Amino acid sequence: MASDIGCEVSNKQVVLKNYVSGFPKESDFEVTTTTIKLKVPENSKNAVLLKTLYLSCDPYLRGRMRYSPVTDPDPDFGSYTLGSPMSGFAVAKVVDSGHPDFKKGDLVWGRRVGWEEYSLVTTPECLFKIRHTDVPLSYYTGILGMPGITAYFGFYEICSPKKGERVYVSAASGAVGQLVGQIAKLMGCYVVGSAGSKEKVELLKSKFGFDDAFNYKEEHDFDVALKRYFPEGIDIYFENVGGKMLDAVLLNMRFRGRIAACGMISQYNLHQPETIQNLTNIVYKRIRLEGFVVVDYFDQYSKFLDFILPCIREGKIVYVEDIAEGLESGPAALIGLFSGRNIGKQVVKVTDE
Repeated sequence: MASDIGCEVSNKQVVLKNYVSGFPKESDFEVTTTTIKLKVPENSKNAVLLKTLYLSCDPYLRGRMRYSPVTDPDPDFGSYTLGSPMSGFAVAKVVDSGHPDFKKGDLVWGRRVGWEEYSLVTTPECLFKIRHTDVPLSYYTGILGMPGITAYFGFYEICSPKKGERVYVSAASGAVGQLVGQIAKLMGCYVVGSAGSKEKVELLKSKFGFDDAFNYKEEHDFDVALKRYFPEGIDIYFENVGGKMLDAVLLNMRFRGRIAACGMISQYNLHQPETIQNLTNIVYKRIRLEGFVVVDYFDQYSKFLDFILPCIREGKIVYVEDIAEGLESGPAALIGLFSGRNIGKQVVKVTDE
């Protein structure tokens, strides 16, 4: 039935029921069912209708669960509309297209795809065609999608790494961190990562090839921990957590060190973000701390693929996913990011191709 263009089918959706303060709860979401015609509407020229295959659970979505009285100029970061489907990065198949660059049957990945079984995307310029299918399609939510681009350009462009430098990665077993560590090792860097469980620490060392790793939950003093693993200091810090860890890192950065501020997941659910005490180190140590957003590098996607695809095919880089089954599992999977429940890239499989 789903292949019959123009017919009407049921469409399961995940909607935000309440704006969130503090840690999100499953009761803040609702799974509803509506209907949709499997055809691009006449008044939606250039739109594409997608069948959702995989949804990407990403920490940045937490910011969209807050109410903001100011409309964000970037629709990828603005507050969700209560009662409407959430949206984000996804892998999907084109069911119908009003855009000349996309046709029925095309596989795509990109942003602004609804958390629903079928999604009408009115800005298909936010989508990338999937041209390499010798790898799992779910990889386009991770290593071949937004997290992979984040890791590659965040490390190479922001951190300007050199062989032999000392690299620290926080949230190192996550979607981005596991890649940053492996890319750094390929460059000949010394790499240490932190994660939140014994299992994840072992994964960093045994599967991803980190030189060392530690469980931050077992450390009472991050400054002491970092001095243990970096007695000569840190050249590069790939920042994913913020807060007390960032404060400790600033004490341990080397002269002219670089920090790529990718995310600060420890702060997203706090009513009052933690203050940073050691900022003067940025001045005296000439540290460069730079934030970045992955969309700034989408125009260089082909360059990234030229690097990462051979690494995957030759086994130089491996990737771990945590796949939840079914759209109904989406809220729990997303919430789990903020307690570290996932191991690897958190993905929701909506349906088979």
